[in-house]
Amino acid sequence: MMLLVIDSGNTNTLFAIYNQNGWAGQWRIATDSARTADEYAVWFYQLMDMAGLRFADIGDCVISTVVPQSLFNLRNLARRHMGVEPVIVGEVGVDLGVKVRLDNPEQVGADRLVNALGAAVVYDGPLILIDSGTATTFDIVSADRHFEGGIIAPGINLSMRALHEAAAQLPRIEIKRPAAIIGTDTVSAMQSGVFWGYIGLIDGLVRRIIEEDGRPFTVVGTGGVASLFDGASETIEHYDPDLTIRGLLEIWKLNGPNGQN
Repeated sequence: MMLLVIDSGNTNTLFAIYNQNGWAGQWRIATDSARTADEYAVWFYQLMDMAGLRFADIGDCVISTVVPQSLFNLRNLARRHMGVEPVIVGEVGVDLGVKVRLDNPEQVGADRLVNALGAAVVYDGPLILIDSGTATTFDIVSADRHFEGGIIAPGINLSMRALHEAAAQLPRIEIKRPAAIIGTDTVSAMQSGVFWGYIGLIDGLVRRIIEEDGRPFTVVGTGGVASLFDGASETIEHYDPDLTIRGLLEIWKLNGPNGQN
């Protein structure tokens, strides 16, 4: 039997299949809280069929979402079209494998806790996790798997969109590392500001965290655009695109039929 992992973010929703051989496939669709369970089922059935996977072989499901309006339809997808009751990250009684050491634990996004667990099973703590998505988050995870807080900054795509929308003469641009720090036209100047601005944001904040805290952190980058920073950031030690799905797999092991507490 196969496990379906769903991670619904603000921009994209990831579907991934795990079986006895490991990860069998990953697919993304734009997050739309109005998309129905039936629409998800038609889209996903076709993609699985193209990959030679059987919809009927899905026996378990785990869902994480930071878009509450999407949860109803994603849960119905699992219930009605797969006949399984999904494990929902953040619901009462679901063991997340990490403890939240904050005044208001319920305010921490599910995606940040999932990443914390996904990193903790691979890397020695304490950890700084940098997730470059709709927002850029910097999360602190202790060596004993406690989520201790972090920093939330605008994501790189938000910054580019803001430049384009707020200034009439600035175009939409591609995110890429420019050939030189000083741009010689509008596009290269914008690319330099966005790219090297974010490298400065990342390295500057990591150094401030280490200076303030003093512990020997392992720094891990993840998220949709994190790979762009490979070789440019001086503080990110590991780039790991699989933190989230690994964390969801571990949560399922803790709470699913084969890992029932």
